[in-house]
Amino acid sequence: MKNPFARLTSSQRTVFWIEVFLVALVFFVAGAWPVPDTNEAHYLLKATSYWNPDFCQGDFFLESADAHLVFYLTFGWMTLFASPEVVVWVGRILTWGLLAWAWCRLSRAVLPVPWWSVLTAALWVLLIDRFAMAGEWVIGGFEAKGFAYLFVLLGLEALVRRRWNRMWIFFGAGALFHVLVGGWAVVAGMIAWVVLREEAPSLREMVPGLLIGGLLSLPGLLPVLSLSHEVNAAVVDTANQIYVYLRLPHHLNFATFSSAFVFRFGFLMFLWVALRWYTPEHHPVWRVHAFVTGSVLICMIGVILTHVTAGKPIVGASLLRFYWFRLSDVVVPLGVALGGPALILLLRKRAILFRGVVSLVVILAGFNLVFTAAQRLTPVTPRSHLMPWWGYRQWVDACQWIDRSERISNEAKFLTPRFGADFKWYAHRPDLVNWKDIPQDPRSIVLWWQRMLEIHAYDLTDEGVLWFDSLAEQGESRLLLLGQRFQVDYAITVLEPRLNLPVEYENDSFIIYRLAPPAELPESPEPTMEPIPVPETL
Repeated sequence: MKNPFARLTSSQRTVFWIEVFLVALVFFVAGAWPVPDTNEAHYLLKATSYWNPDFCQGDFFLESADAHLVFYLTFGWMTLFASPEVVVWVGRILTWGLLAWAWCRLSRAVLPVPWWSVLTAALWVLLIDRFAMAGEWVIGGFEAKGFAYLFVLLGLEALVRRRWNRMWIFFGAGALFHVLVGGWAVVAGMIAWVVLREEAPSLREMVPGLLIGGLLSLPGLLPVLSLSHEVNAAVVDTANQIYVYLRLPHHLNFATFSSAFVFRFGFLMFLWVALRWYTPEHHPVWRVHAFVTGSVLICMIGVILTHVTAGKPIVGASLLRFYWFRLSDVVVPLGVALGGPALILLLRKRAILFRGVVSLVVILAGFNLVFTAAQRLTPVTPRSHLMPWWGYRQWVDACQWIDRSERISNEAKFLTPRFGADFKWYAHRPDLVNWKDIPQDPRSIVLWWQRMLEIHAYDLTDEGVLWFDSLAEQGESRLLLLGQRFQVDYAITVLEPRLNLPVEYENDSFIIYRLAPPAELPESPEPTMEPIPVPETL
């Protein structure tokens, strides 16, 4: 089949590129959160450290194994020539522009009607934002996942146009950037191939695409496989349990999902089933529905595994760590965003009903965009800032003082608040550990958890971990012991309670202490809470 865009007239191409611009504008409104966004302080600084090892030298997380190597190689070099903020905006605009181009191609493959791709994009954004169950997103910060979904969209366009070999190649390219996004797309594509068996090519005919796609995925797959290479099985089991049950259950463990989130996603699935039921089988959107079916089956397997492995944490963690709910969070909204308008267009002969339904959909999607745009007019803290919003400005001031200080060397290491995920972004200094920056390799995951317990926890109970409210709450003696044990030079914490330690800087909310040797300090009271023992396994 020839490329349909090659047959467009000059005016039609102009309309198409205007659509791409408008869809990119929709994505801009949806994703232009203040810098750094949720994962940007996490992944972009990892890419920065990859290209510039002197950046935050000695930081535990930044020097751990690299799971998204292709993303670091492709975009990390930009951090050598521009500030992280500039790199983020360049990366965001590039991501949203490419996603907009891919979305317009997919939407036009399903609905070959000018301008409707803008409506379907606004619907997709609305449905992901309001109906996701496991917290997955596409339109947001600058990271590897955005480029992986770019290739998933191109693969879906190829599926709609029955170009199966091209689809496998695109999905392989998705795995190149993010192995789980591309890998689950391949599985869903295989299920779609079974569902569409009557019109699909034979397995032998798809061998070229499968082979090329598989080879493309290797640079993304091999670094991930190497994470557990020659690691003791007990360490791997412990790391899996930490990852699934302690750090990321909101993404991985269905048993912990919010009932409201499950209900709303169930409603969306019901709506998708209804759309699929009433759409004629000859319509191109049926191929999208076949892929959505694959994502739903993957999701259901994740639900079953959650219940089957209940009470078997080692087995459960080893299986649930693969993000079974990730693809459905994105693709079920996609099926509704394209399937709904496809069904609406079939009502065109019933003019009054058609106009009424279109108006309703436009109002819903438009209201969501207007509401989101209004949020941009009100200053908000970046979503990467996990501490109380009212202290954000003082936190940034303290971190930037560290960055500017000539007294604090670039290698100086800090104890930071448990949720001080954006410390390195502003201070450009290594920290010992924080809740957000969990490494990806098993050895480092276990060490990360042990450090979290030793530094920020004071007890383990049957109900879970009991955490200190702040570093300051722990007292002078304990902070000094931690400083000696981990060779940490400074601690940044809340202003109250005030400690009898040398002060380097303070503002209305935060204070920076120097963790000098005890001989240099006056006597201080013993800590009221002793450090808890750190278990070797869960």
